[in-house]
Amino acid sequence: MAAPRVRLLTWLAPVAALAALLSACQPTAQSQEKTPPKGAWPLFGGTVYRNMVSPEKNIPGEWNIEDGKEKNIKWKVEMGNHAYGGPVVSGGKVFVGTNNANPRDPKVKGDKGVLMCFDEAKGTFLWQLVFDKLPNPEVNDWPQQGVVSTPAVEGEKLYFVNNRAEVVCAGTDGKIVWKLDMIKDLKVYPTYVATSSPLIVGDLVYVVTANGVDLQNNTVVSPKAPSFLAVNKNTGKVAWQSNLPGDKILCGQWGNPVAAEVGGKWQVIFPGGDGWLYSFEAKTGELLWKFDTNPKKAVYKPAGRGDKNYLIATPVVADGKLYVGVGLNPEDGPGMGHFWCVDIAKVPANKEKDLSPVDDDFDPKAAKNKDSGLVWHYGGPIVPKPQKGRDYVFGRTLASAAVVDGIVYISELDGFLHCLDAATGKPHWVDDMKDSTWCSPLVVDGKVFVGTEAGDVLVYPHGKVLNGKPKKIPMEGPVNVPPVAAGGVLYVNNGRMLYAIANK
Repeated sequence: MAAPRVRLLTWLAPVAALAALLSACQPTAQSQEKTPPKGAWPLFGGTVYRNMVSPEKNIPGEWNIEDGKEKNIKWKVEMGNHAYGGPVVSGGKVFVGTNNANPRDPKVKGDKGVLMCFDEAKGTFLWQLVFDKLPNPEVNDWPQQGVVSTPAVEGEKLYFVNNRAEVVCAGTDGKIVWKLDMIKDLKVYPTYVATSSPLIVGDLVYVVTANGVDLQNNTVVSPKAPSFLAVNKNTGKVAWQSNLPGDKILCGQWGNPVAAEVGGKWQVIFPGGDGWLYSFEAKTGELLWKFDTNPKKAVYKPAGRGDKNYLIATPVVADGKLYVGVGLNPEDGPGMGHFWCVDIAKVPANKEKDLSPVDDDFDPKAAKNKDSGLVWHYGGPIVPKPQKGRDYVFGRTLASAAVVDGIVYISELDGFLHCLDAATGKPHWVDDMKDSTWCSPLVVDGKVFVGTEAGDVLVYPHGKVLNGKPKKIPMEGPVNVPPVAAGGVLYVNNGRMLYAIANK
């Protein structure tokens, strides 16, 4: 069996709380739609809204990493040979998850999970945290994947999930404060590897546990174990948990939660391994609503042979709406997908708290959908079916959206970048990137950056009109983790090297 490309399951590793608590009963500064402190802008937009948009300026639109021809390269540093978590920049430090293929300590040998810390100014290695593999790595802790969770940083503490499915709180000095073992204490069965990038709202840290199926018989091993978890950030004690979707998990659960304040109440919304979105009241864990992102007629079949998908992509909230697309492990190949815009302020009118569209009717104006949370849907089959070429509008995706200026940018596994109207879902333009991508688009300084499997970063001008083709910048390795902008610097991770790119 080929090693599944679970590295992509971290592409969505977004995160990083950026400041200390405003008060004991209020969300952190990460929870606010405000610009984070200079030099502390992390992956996935830097807020709990997970929007892939950065306010940074003076970000280069071109560079060269070729030896002897370097351009706009501030520094570069070697990590392991798989690095899928992060980077996150905060407090003058850069944090990134990787493996032990490039040992920093000669005494630490073999396959390990590693979280590395570098100096933001020069790229100097500062410290690392190292974790042993689980006893059954090809089941619960895939070889060479390392730490794939992107840390959430708040003040002088960082929170992440390691390769052993432990929620870890550590100081930014590299000293562990507490750990919660989700396998030992909560009976979680991680499929392939735990990847969730934590989210912080107030005193609680939220994670997706990676609870999943036994791949030999496709059954959920531990259906009563939590899929969604809220942990006290100070003590590591579980505040609340939910085992939704129970025995309905299709394969694994590798997404990340998103949060938003609606009507004075904070929601935390989880992407479920059954293809449903689940929204909970942040403090209590009360289920507020749920939404099915698959047509009811869709059927799941292992190895991508069906038309039912689950949620790997991290949902994004902007202007009171949630944006998310469905997908599968990329080893399962391309296929028809669906991209949704959901009204998170809608109050369910049924006891099931279900805001899904009715009878697979995706028209938000249909009378039967008056109580649904559907704002718009993009995807499904092309009608009439074309005589050649693919026959669907939108494919499976691993990416999170970037929503800005009334525009939604979303990439798909097939290698298309879609520019949609945020209010209606109608496409402004669609570009064939000529290569597959797991990478979420990042919008910063009037530019849209997207990495590809071939090892390039494509740079598009931001706007509703696409003039010509994007600039292509070779990176000598698959760019599956979205670039990060912080302090006038663009950080690009090609899985082996981390580059700090800045205008000279």
